[in-house]
Amino acid sequence: MTVRLCRGGNGQLVARTTKNYDRTHTMDVHLRHHLILQSLQEHGEVQVSSLASELDCSEMTIRRDLEALEELGGLRRVHGGAVSLYLSAEEAPFEIRALENIEAKTAIAAAAVDLLVEGETVILDGGSTTMEVARSMRQRRLTVMALALRPVLELDGCSGIKLLLCGGEVRTRELSLVGSLSEHAFSQLRFDTFVMGICGIDAVAGVTTQMLAEADVKRAAAKAARRVIAVADASKIGRIAFAHVCDITDIDILVTDASADELTVNELIAAGVDVRRA
Repeated sequence: MTVRLCRGGNGQLVARTTKNYDRTHTMDVHLRHHLILQSLQEHGEVQVSSLASELDCSEMTIRRDLEALEELGGLRRVHGGAVSLYLSAEEAPFEIRALENIEAKTAIAAAAVDLLVEGETVILDGGSTTMEVARSMRQRRLTVMALALRPVLELDGCSGIKLLLCGGEVRTRELSLVGSLSEHAFSQLRFDTFVMGICGIDAVAGVTTQMLAEADVKRAAAKAARRVIAVADASKIGRIAFAHVCDITDIDILVTDASADELTVNELIAAGVDVRRA
């Protein structure tokens, strides 16, 4: 599907999809949700009337979109619009994060999987970007220990994939595995590669995440792997989240997308990280 910018009736640029433009002049619902969330992330609040104008659809359509996104936990509806539920230091639900930067995450995932050698033992982190990594792994021959349940469901039934679980407590909705049982698994095993999902990476602050419990498991996984590949779209580059996972020197390769901030990327390279742009 291709998105093109056109002039709306008020002269503003609006986005339309070529898939449906000639027949209905309506935008794909997933793209519309993505653009609404993007606006909410930038401004903290959105107005129904403004969104309807910018996205070239009816106010009723926008209200239905906001209702659907509220049910996923991504916002709170207020009179005339919606406000964000999350501060910059808080983590949005998986279902919301999965709608963000989809093309970048897909490209990052493919590039990360290309770095894996057939037959490798791999720890696969939880998260929206690593979920795309799981999808890109389906045709490979690998032994994979997943740190969340979603990648297991994606990889189940793939003939070349041998699946392991580390055990532990399951985080509600996120479905990641945390706790002492998860950490203990890495004291007994050694892996070739850990594909780590992150909330932030900075040359000074290192790798950070939002959840303390997940930070402990990520740290244990990194120590058990010969190589650590961090996967993160541009929004995570230069960002510092709540819980420290590891120093920047513990990351061997960072796979990000082409829009990552150049100055921050250069700082990471100077710190010794091998940065690959998908």
